[in-house]
Amino acid sequence: MVFQRYVALGDSFTEGVGDHDPTRPNGLRGWADRVAEVLAARADGAGQDFGYANLAIRGRKLRAVIAEQVEPAIALQPDLITMYAGANDILRPKVDLDELLAEYDAAVRRLAATGARVVLFTAFDPGGSGLYRPIRGRFALYNELLREIADETGATIVDFWRIRDHKDWRLWDEDRMHMSALGHHRVAVEVLDVLGVPHDLEPTRLDDAPPPAPRLQQLRENAAWAREYLVPWVHRRVTGRSSGDTVSPRYPTYGRPGTGADQPV
Repeated sequence: MVFQRYVALGDSFTEGVGDHDPTRPNGLRGWADRVAEVLAARADGAGQDFGYANLAIRGRKLRAVIAEQVEPAIALQPDLITMYAGANDILRPKVDLDELLAEYDAAVRRLAATGARVVLFTAFDPGGSGLYRPIRGRFALYNELLREIADETGATIVDFWRIRDHKDWRLWDEDRMHMSALGHHRVAVEVLDVLGVPHDLEPTRLDDAPPPAPRLQQLRENAAWAREYLVPWVHRRVTGRSSGDTVSPRYPTYGRPGTGADQPV
């Protein structure tokens, strides 16, 4: 199948945070752009038009993603929709995942009713992270509830939990919260493979990891990371602010990936 209208919904994961590119909207590329580039090339080869919209905004919790992005996505009449939301909810001190995923289910049903192919993502496995390991059970429950949604709606699942090489920190940005360019490339490959879309993206290859840094150096690096990233993140949560408060969607209407220019289809 050649997709012609692709809309991406979500938070920083889909906006592309961590995959820096100053030539693109919001200074980001991301896995969704990479997927859209392949889809655009296939549409061009088939002599068909192609449009890509990315409505994702960093920091958005699940209810905000649903409230702000689902209706605009439906209005664009896409034939492919990707949606990932909920990670920012899981990280809160308290969260009712059953109630939250019931709302997610309703949103996915609305998207699926359009006839578009809908792609959802499980959360990654935080077992290798000292920062996120204490709430690993929440991630697992979220994933199981999400798999139920996919089973009942016919949505396609990208099982991020089972992508084991994502435990390698080289696939993560220096903030330890978002994927690096290599990580976004890895997700793009997975999405295209799950969709059955032929592509020539190289599989991720990781050389042997360098030996661990001396303990003192690790402590210094951890302290520097906490000052630069963790403390501001906690402060935003305490004050009710979000990193996406002043951010707009990268592609609010259909355009060609990488151009930053709207090109209606």
